[in-house]
Amino acid sequence: RLLEFADRRATERELSILRKRLRTNIVPGEHPHLDAIRSQLADYFSGKNLEFDLPLAPIGSEFQLRAWKILRSIPLGETRSYSWMAERLGDRNARRAVGRANGTNMICIVIPCHRVIRADGTLCGYGGGLWRKKWLLDHEQKWKRDSA
Repeated sequence: RLLEFADRRATERELSILRKRLRTNIVPGEHPHLDAIRSQLADYFSGKNLEFDLPLAPIGSEFQLRAWKILRSIPLGETRSYSWMAERLGDRNARRAVGRANGTNMICIVIPCHRVIRADGTLCGYGGGLWRKKWLLDHEQKWKRDSA
């Protein structure tokens, strides 16, 4: 339910949000799902396989869940704009709401909010840092070219 960059300061806040929403304590441990995500992330970063096929159970509002589902539909190595997402959600003026939904995504990379950019093609709005967003997009585009 939470996949985040280790050096990101928001991680503790996101854990607190999860504790409240789930009404439970969260303790570190091992689980087959963690083994699967660890393996798929290793494949992603090594360039072996950039597709994820994990069962997900994100926690969010109805709007956020719909937005995150749309994020997962963006093909690997491609980008879409905030306005494109807003149109898919039924309100082409909801670009800021889309940005907020993407910003609250707690399962980064697997739910690929890094694939959303401004309509003019420039990068913006990535909690992990724009340098990471650029790296992830470059990594995916290179893999897509090399796999073709």
